[in-house]
Amino acid sequence: MNETDRQQGPRAQAPLGAVRHDWTVEEILDVLRLPFPELVHTAQSIHRRHFDPGTVQLAQLLSIKTGGCPEDCGYCAQSAHFETGVKATKLMASAAIVAEASRAKDGGATRFCMGAAWRSPKDRDVDHLCATIAAVKGLGLETCMTLGMLTADQARKLKAAGLDYYNHNLDTSPEHYGNIITTRTYADRLETLAHVREAGMAVCCGGILGLGETERDRASMLRELANLAEHPESVPINMLMQVAGTPLADAKRVDALDLVRTIAAARITMPRSVVRLSAGREHMSEEAQALCFLAGANSIFVGAKLLTTANPERSRDEALLSRLGMRAEMLETP
Repeated sequence: MNETDRQQGPRAQAPLGAVRHDWTVEEILDVLRLPFPELVHTAQSIHRRHFDPGTVQLAQLLSIKTGGCPEDCGYCAQSAHFETGVKATKLMASAAIVAEASRAKDGGATRFCMGAAWRSPKDRDVDHLCATIAAVKGLGLETCMTLGMLTADQARKLKAAGLDYYNHNLDTSPEHYGNIITTRTYADRLETLAHVREAGMAVCCGGILGLGETERDRASMLRELANLAEHPESVPINMLMQVAGTPLADAKRVDALDLVRTIAAARITMPRSVVRLSAGREHMSEEAQALCFLAGANSIFVGAKLLTTANPERSRDEALLSRLGMRAEMLETP
């Protein structure tokens, strides 16, 4: 295959790497099924057009309100529908959240993400968190929150407080979604994303692999993300962390190369987005993580926990990045 063919890929009239919002599932399946060397080469070539390939952003995630969530997401340790051993807690005090953010910054994180196990926050909760956002930003950290569904007014309040990103994942394809979650619709998720975008915040939105989805479901999920009017500035790609007590506790673990393929496809379909290698690194080899970076991932979560599940120790991450000759820095989307 010559260089022209390599760049054009499955759709000759739309070169791979062009910013598009009209992908079809079949086109993305063609990308996912490219020969592995071709796929990774294409993704890395596109990655280099927009980002420094030797740079990774370190983000840290804190559960600021754990457990007791009324949603029935079949993968989630924090759902009140399942017996997982996770105890419900109240919303953390602002001072305690800021103290954790300060420790995260001291540990090298430049992005601090705060998650609360709610279906949707109450207005008083949002008012409380606005002061927290301002304090965390005052530390010089990029801020992100995931609080469940938002109203348009709540999104505007968070933006006014200085929140940089709002995370609200689609999780899987619209076709498979009802097999995983019944208490919230796909349209509900898209509505919250619209409120976030209309408020002027950056969008953090991705999905989870390992929910019993098919390859077509993965392509369909990427199509939904890539065909939004604006690509999410942040796209977390997670591998399911099986949690005892949830319906997906015995789900088959995702093959690492399938994860790499999905990350490469995310990079190709959303060239300018930060692709975040998120949950699941605890079960990945260093070689698999290196392939994810090569395929276009340029952010990882550090810290001992991702909300309630395990994450690699910081020393392991530092050693890996050092061996790869990569460095941790703040990222800006092009």
